[in-house]
Amino acid sequence: MGSGGFLWNLAKKYVTFGLVAVTISDRYVSVSPVRGESMSPTFNPHGSKALLDDYVLVEKYCLEKYKFSRGDVVIFSSPTDHTRKIVKRIMALPGDWVGNPRAYDAVRVPEGHCWVLGDNSASSLDSRTYGPIPLGLVCGRVTHIVWPPQRVGKIERTITEVGVPF
Repeated sequence: MGSGGFLWNLAKKYVTFGLVAVTISDRYVSVSPVRGESMSPTFNPHGSKALLDDYVLVEKYCLEKYKFSRGDVVIFSSPTDHTRKIVKRIMALPGDWVGNPRAYDAVRVPEGHCWVLGDNSASSLDSRTYGPIPLGLVCGRVTHIVWPPQRVGKIERTITEVGVPF
């Protein structure tokens, strides 16, 4: 009879811990892998080998009022496949004008959208391909690299020359 009480208490603790972890992950912060070379050298500077993928901390407080700044790195659902997550840097916010070299034109970012670019523009599918990204697709702001250990650190908010709004 004693082991039944022990197992019940253990199960309650694990379920409670699991519920707290899911709530924190859903509302406040989570960890996500970054795959591919589109954000190199900020992420995955040595290519996209599975063992060397960077894992990042994604904060979700910014989603309450969609408070973003130019240079923020965000993770969002792909506009063409909502099951796929993409990491890019915000270069323009609603109302900004940006150059779209593929269309040889300037584009004004509409309300409720942002313009994102990869740090490695040669191998990045970003707003130059998709157009402005709806802010509703943004899942959070990337703040730190948490894995691998030699790359742990804060992500700086920078803007490349290619993404400077007019």
